[in-house]
Amino acid sequence: MQMMIRALFLTAVLWSFIGHSQSIFGKWKTIDDRTGNPKAIIDIYEKDGLMYGHVQEILEFGKEDSLCTKCDGKQKNMPVVGMTVIDAARETNDGVYKGDTLFDPEQAMTFRCKIWLNPDNLNELKVRGYLAFIYRTQTWLRVDG
Repeated sequence: MQMMIRALFLTAVLWSFIGHSQSIFGKWKTIDDRTGNPKAIIDIYEKDGLMYGHVQEILEFGKEDSLCTKCDGKQKNMPVVGMTVIDAARETNDGVYKGDTLFDPEQAMTFRCKIWLNPDNLNELKVRGYLAFIYRTQTWLRVDG
């Protein structure tokens, strides 16, 4: 009996690790799809059943304290660190998140988005931004801790 309890406990612990590693929420390193260089750390979190993401850190040398100089309105000249870049994306029934706000502070442009975990590598996040019928997809990498 004690052996069965240990086996059940071990199984529960293992499933909790698997479930955690599959979460879309957490910290992600953005990778420029054109240069392959890391750009920023984005903290993706859930609030009221929706996905949000904000810039936690800029990784590009010399741009760590960047301001959104191309932005309009209340974001004009505001620090990029702390800025919301994913706003209220909604989960579809297949684990994909879609929304109207994927903001690129460097271009000061907002795109529709589709975001999902790479099924072949759960430490990769696919982030696709749409402008009309044109789109670009980036692969972001999970940050440990």
